[in-house]
Amino acid sequence: MRRPVEGEVHVHYGQIYVESDPENHGPGLAEAFAGQRAGLCGAATPGALWLNTGLHTGDVGFTVEVCDQAPPLDPAWEDVVEVSFRPASAQSALVQWAGEASWDLGLEETDYRVRYCARGMDRASEEDTRLGDEPQLDRYLLQFWPAPPQPDRVLKETSQIAAYWHRYARTLPPPPTPAERAEAARRERLARETAEREQRLAHERRHWGGRLPSDGLRTVGGNVSGLRDFDPALLHALDAAGPVTQRAVARFAARRACEAAGLTALDWVAHALTALAEDRPLPPPFDDDARMWHALAADPDVPDRTVGRAVPARTAALRAGHVRGHVQAAVQEGGTVRGGPRGRRRGAAAPAAVGRGAAGLAAVGLRLGPVRRDDHHRPPGSVPPHLAAAHGPPRRDRRRRTPPAPGGSRRRLRGRRHVRRGPSGSPRGGLVLLRGAARVTGAPVHPLTIRLPSPGNASEAPRRFSSWSGSPAWRSPASATGGGRPSAT
Repeated sequence: MRRPVEGEVHVHYGQIYVESDPENHGPGLAEAFAGQRAGLCGAATPGALWLNTGLHTGDVGFTVEVCDQAPPLDPAWEDVVEVSFRPASAQSALVQWAGEASWDLGLEETDYRVRYCARGMDRASEEDTRLGDEPQLDRYLLQFWPAPPQPDRVLKETSQIAAYWHRYARTLPPPPTPAERAEAARRERLARETAEREQRLAHERRHWGGRLPSDGLRTVGGNVSGLRDFDPALLHALDAAGPVTQRAVARFAARRACEAAGLTALDWVAHALTALAEDRPLPPPFDDDARMWHALAADPDVPDRTVGRAVPARTAALRAGHVRGHVQAAVQEGGTVRGGPRGRRRGAAAPAAVGRGAAGLAAVGLRLGPVRRDDHHRPPGSVPPHLAAAHGPPRRDRRRRTPPAPGGSRRRLRGRRHVRRGPSGSPRGGLVLLRGAARVTGAPVHPLTIRLPSPGNASEAPRRFSSWSGSPAWRSPASATGGGRPSAT
């Protein structure tokens, strides 16, 4: 016989436990005593014991004995019950309420008979609480020995508190059988998996514009979020269009981006666009990423510009009313249009650049902002650059430059030419779209890139387009056969 616990232990709410399942924190009171006749030691839940004490809060005498066989019963104990117990693991322990402390019992994973003996329960129940300097009120002995499972028994009943717990246990329904427990666990697992799946699908549906993506969109690779956030309906329409339409859209996007970036005047880009239109392999330097970027950086005729991002139709519609109010007020009262919460500045002629109206300004993605400082010093009748940029040539990059040199000329801060990695209207964006339309992946910069089946192979999977981060600076034709003219910023 060995005694892993001997002395005093602290109890709270008149409870202490034996636990052996590391994945479970123990049963509730009714679950622990379900179907038993003995109400002091609850063993209805496999792998756990619930032990009631007379004292509500404080230290009680407590001893645990692990025996080789059934020990004799000492008549000095007032209340005695027996139950059967099998540890759920090799980590059995006596555990205080809320896990405040524990003592390892070192039990094997085998069937045990458990005897729980008590003395002084009524007196401890009347006192309720024991302070540290007060004498011991109740004492308990918990004994284990190997034995096959048997029904629980009440061997001795003396105290009123023990009788109360016995009556309580006998009012509880029997515990579920192992088969019923397994079925309940299976149903709980299925319900949890179903809820998680529905939650995941709902999140994915919101993420993809109100409908679930096809398997092709889920596995397309790259960053398809640019087109998805810009126009989810367009993305799903392209997904279902098939390889012929997808390749046509890819050609359109590549040429449109190169036109917006001003690259079509370059011979080496024009040759590549011609090859793309004729379904031929792209000529050098488009056969190698490094050579392509080097050609872009080294060519002195490459335009130095960027083009603003396109605005989704729903955003443009929301802005149209706000823009229209500013434009009409400026035209009617003879003032220049200015953005931001301060409204308009009066006293200057209406700009000619707003002739296309608020809808046109919203369509090209005009972002209203605070008035620029130099607006107050511009001659009457001139157009602020933040409006002229919406209808005139794209704005140039802002870069650090040296002060004007003698004769009015300017020189660059450094001799190496700089090409900005801007949105899809930039030179880099145009080349990426051109490479992507030929199913050759470009460098990871902003604009949309579409990957399509190789020319002449219509059997390939049609859903092979993707994008990098950022919104595309183009809108697709109104239909697959070529509808309305696209708008671009």
